[in-house]
Amino acid sequence: MARTKILVFSSDSSLFLLSIFSFIFLNINGVDSTHRVFPELQSISAVDVKLVHRTGYHFQPQKHWINDPNGPMFYKGYYHLFYQYNPKGSVWGNIVWAHSVSKDLINWIALEPAIFPSKPFDQYGCWSGSATILPGNKPVILYTGIVSPDPENAQVQNYAVPANYSDPFLREWVKPDNNPLVGVHTENPSAFRDPTTAWFDGGHWKMLVGSSRKHRGIAYLYRSKDFKKWKRSPHPLHTKAETGMWECPDFYPVTPRSEDGLDNSKMGRGIKHVLKVSLNSTRYEYYTIGRYNRVRDFYVPDNTSVDGWAGLRYDYGNFYASKTFYDPIKKRRILWGWANESDSQIDDVQKGWAGIQLIPRRIWLDPSGRQLVQWPIEEVEGLRGSELHMRNQKLDMGVHVEVTGITAAQADVDVTFSFKSLEKAKSFDPEWKNLDAQDVCDSMGSTIQGGLGPFGLLTLASKDLEEYTPVFFRIFKAEDQKLKVLMCSDAKRSSLAEGLYKPSFAGFVDVDLSDKKISLRSLIDNSVVESFGAQGKTCISSRVYPTLAIYNNAHLFVFNNGTEPITVDSLDAWSMNSPSEMN
Repeated sequence: MARTKILVFSSDSSLFLLSIFSFIFLNINGVDSTHRVFPELQSISAVDVKLVHRTGYHFQPQKHWINDPNGPMFYKGYYHLFYQYNPKGSVWGNIVWAHSVSKDLINWIALEPAIFPSKPFDQYGCWSGSATILPGNKPVILYTGIVSPDPENAQVQNYAVPANYSDPFLREWVKPDNNPLVGVHTENPSAFRDPTTAWFDGGHWKMLVGSSRKHRGIAYLYRSKDFKKWKRSPHPLHTKAETGMWECPDFYPVTPRSEDGLDNSKMGRGIKHVLKVSLNSTRYEYYTIGRYNRVRDFYVPDNTSVDGWAGLRYDYGNFYASKTFYDPIKKRRILWGWANESDSQIDDVQKGWAGIQLIPRRIWLDPSGRQLVQWPIEEVEGLRGSELHMRNQKLDMGVHVEVTGITAAQADVDVTFSFKSLEKAKSFDPEWKNLDAQDVCDSMGSTIQGGLGPFGLLTLASKDLEEYTPVFFRIFKAEDQKLKVLMCSDAKRSSLAEGLYKPSFAGFVDVDLSDKKISLRSLIDNSVVESFGAQGKTCISSRVYPTLAIYNNAHLFVFNNGTEPITVDSLDAWSMNSPSEMN
């Protein structure tokens, strides 16, 4: 059922009213995260930005739409983040490369857009891309330009350079006239975009561009000796059937011997590579870990990496169009990811903003070499305020205990659960083998009693639990007696409001339970819950919009709904302050 509200526009735009109210009735139900064009909405500027559900310590501009993080990098004492931004409205459209700088990845100063449509090679759009630091500490941006109008959206690959290398803010960028570096792709001109950070190897610069053909995902590889003349390799770096368009590819080296990050051009013995792609068909990302043949420019995933829709994900929730970069100061690789809204486009127009960047994460290869591990950057801990510590709290079946003394709507919670026995773990239904973890979670949620679990946190909860977003574990025994650990973030009961997308997100956790312990950390921020299971082996981000559990009316609980008693060995929780500067 549509919720009709009077909208206030920034200009005398009475001609919009009919189309707006038509849009409400036709599109209020359901949420579309793709780049659908809404001409009647994309240039309606926000007058009154609504603060309910707006995040307190996540990256977002003062108003309007954002999506993909582009070209993060470190230059002359500052971290730079470019991102896709609509300066005119709160739905996708009018996209420019917005630009912010930071000393600590937490406090951000907004600058003027770095790139916006202005040349024949990008006159219809400046889409996603990456940044590369060339020798001599000279940054360059690679980005996709749109050279024909919708619906064709023919795409080329361009570059831009700073107008003044001595400016640490890099306020002004120049798009040389020898653009495009790579012209329109004849086979699929509207599915050819998002160039990666380039790497140098064997006397050539190399980059990837995402594409598709006949529902086959493709990462095309291009080479250049001078970064100006690029030639496509005779074969793609990698390709996979039945995966659709590969957006926002990322390709970088990792090593199981250290948690330190590696520069993109680092090669050598014992180094593996990660290939991540964002799937336009599913709006999820997946990655593989494998070997890069530098001579033949082939990438082959390890046999332990599922190559396709069922592959490993950075995040099993609302997380897309991610980009990593190497931080030379702290020798770490940092991951940025975008979280779209889970309400409707008309809700976004009314509140005057849409989209956030999730907290940057340090990312590294697990010593097993089979998966990546992620953890919020240490700088976020500088926002911690009042704190609460809980020890040895027993949770029998059906018990929930409130975590008090902090601002539950804006918090950082790190908890370790333990249990005495694995005997009560329920059997893993053989029929679930071919199901996605999300389907398994959706069939049970947090309310159906289990054996070992569900146990975890009830976040953004109202006092009497009319609303809550549970983040929890269930532990099963498979047919081979091995344990299967399911982690869920279930938004079904997150809000009493109608017309929202409230999914059950879930992923399996590869964790050793020989000590009968498992950890969970959640970053809670008004309308987002970012959760890290088993020290970052499985991550899930959810966007939720409570109506009761807001501001000081939000509560936080630990709970258990399994027959096996659970003990909260340790729980450390902090109120989270807002950065002193946020765009």
